[in-house]
Amino acid sequence: MISYKETKEISGTDLKKLYSSVQWFAYTNDMKVLRKAINNSLAMVTTWDDNKLIGLVRVVGDGYTIIYFQDILVHPEYQNQKIGITLISIILNKYKHVRQKVLLTESALMHLLLIIYIMLTK
Repeated sequence: MISYKETKEISGTDLKKLYSSVQWFAYTNDMKVLRKAINNSLAMVTTWDDNKLIGLVRVVGDGYTIIYFQDILVHPEYQNQKIGITLISIILNKYKHVRQKVLLTESALMHLLLIIYIMLTK
């Protein structure tokens, strides 16, 4: 059963498995740094399939005037099931009072699609 939790309390093993599954090895090269980054983040929402970490969104910022979507990850076996959009929606709802919401992507098309989604959900 898929569930969503707002938590930063995740084992290093679970984090490493998820980040590695999407080939974000720069994050897993130094797990102490990743843990500090997570602990210093404004918010983090995770997705679980029973006890398996399958997704997360990590947000940084001040929480009042601006937030940045830092990481959005969904395990490859669970992609295209609206998990990423659900994670984004949870954060957008939590920070609906924040005027500036920033998301940078490597793909121009993905960036455009997310902008359209954000505009439609305001």
